[in-house]
Amino acid sequence: MAAIAAFLCGRGNVARGDALDEVAARGTLIWGADQEGGGPFVFPDENDPTILRGFEVELAEMLAEEVGKQLGKPVRAQFRQGQWENLPLLLDGTIDLVLNGYEMSPERQRDYLCSRPYYLYGLQLMAKRDSPIQSWDDLRPRAGRARLSAGVLTGSAAERYFQAPQEWNADLVAFDGNTNAMEKVANGQLDVTLQDDCIALFYADRFPGLKFVGRPVGEGFYVALVSKQQPRLHKAIDAALGRIIADGRLESLYDQWDMSGKAQMLALRDTTEVAAAASRSWWEIVRSNLPILLESAGMTVLLSVCSMPLAIAIGILVAVGRIYGPRLIATPLGWYVELLRGTPLMLQLYAIFYLLPKVTGVNIPPVLSGIAGLAINYSAYEAEIYRAGLQAIPRGQMEAALALGMSKRQAIWRIVLPQAFRLVIPPVTNDFIALFKDTSVCSVITIVELTKRYSVLALSTGAFVELASVTALLYLLMSYPLSLFARWSERKLAGGQPRH
Repeated sequence: MAAIAAFLCGRGNVARGDALDEVAARGTLIWGADQEGGGPFVFPDENDPTILRGFEVELAEMLAEEVGKQLGKPVRAQFRQGQWENLPLLLDGTIDLVLNGYEMSPERQRDYLCSRPYYLYGLQLMAKRDSPIQSWDDLRPRAGRARLSAGVLTGSAAERYFQAPQEWNADLVAFDGNTNAMEKVANGQLDVTLQDDCIALFYADRFPGLKFVGRPVGEGFYVALVSKQQPRLHKAIDAALGRIIADGRLESLYDQWDMSGKAQMLALRDTTEVAAAASRSWWEIVRSNLPILLESAGMTVLLSVCSMPLAIAIGILVAVGRIYGPRLIATPLGWYVELLRGTPLMLQLYAIFYLLPKVTGVNIPPVLSGIAGLAINYSAYEAEIYRAGLQAIPRGQMEAALALGMSKRQAIWRIVLPQAFRLVIPPVTNDFIALFKDTSVCSVITIVELTKRYSVLALSTGAFVELASVTALLYLLMSYPLSLFARWSERKLAGGQPRH
């Protein structure tokens, strides 16, 4: 464990210096956003998911170009995926700025350097077309009125609006993606959803069965976030925004994305006149999205094949230490197992990726953090599996080895452990298969593996069933060979005799 920690710390970065100097040295401005939020911010192109689209994608390119002019050298924008509500935590050095529809709030002004505003938003209430809800007044508590349900984006201004002191007759349901809530309202599972107006307008063609209820409320500003330790970068971003606004490029950008004219159009006509989004065949959806799904499956395989051997190695050492080691070693190892089994994997990943840099000043790259988190978490389960396997070996095996002149260490590693290995192949293989699926939790530390990629593409295209079938097939193709290998290994270790 000490060796692994030293290796990881050696790969990390020390406390961050001046971000603007780093931008100049790299030639890139790293900005963080979450594709799962969808349009019009950042989303994969429908025909080529490897290409990112969205007004903030183009805004980031403009900002990078302007910052480059200030530095006197070319600078390009570099995207970094992150969980929306966790993006500000990446300002410790993983990214340079957050640019993803973040609303200005007193808390964000306190904790971060907020850029000058680049968009004025409002919150639009949406309900089903045949819903009796006609205004915000229908959401107020009344005697005999059934309680409603409202979908919002986690950590958004819409969530805070419903949590204001004014009482609403609605229970909140928070989602990680904007279209999740719209989908639930369209299906009748929720009564209403509150969305930023630009999001509601962007997805109007995909949800023609939804209507706008009342006028937008709770106006506010979108701002970019920069770390409080980076005032020079903050000043450079503000200056870049000022030039983009002054020369009319920002206005042209929003006209390009129909974020002003479209609002007027929808306000004047009935939403049934909005053309529905064009449908595509199953094969067209699979053909355009399969390459990027395969790429993300590769990340899932990398995380799994790197973390599982580490988990097994650590688990064996822990199991041997608990059974054959002195109490001074066995007791702490027992606490180690219980601590890891008793806390969620997500919390452990948070501690490695987000908490450790704040405590030690060392930033561990996301992939290494994911491998370390999975390995450490699964080592506790492997330790229990191997402990059970070791205890299942007859005591006479150890006694016979000692009688033949072997040392206790030799007896453990040459006699007892190889026999235990044969017994634990099935449960270890099951854990390996489970690990493939648990890699999805790594999306909370900015790793885009197969499940996260499916979520992003499904929310962007609306092809939930088609992409789910392909994703499930990829997981099956990755895990089934392990089952075959386990059966072959059991037969091999059993001397070729079939096991039933």
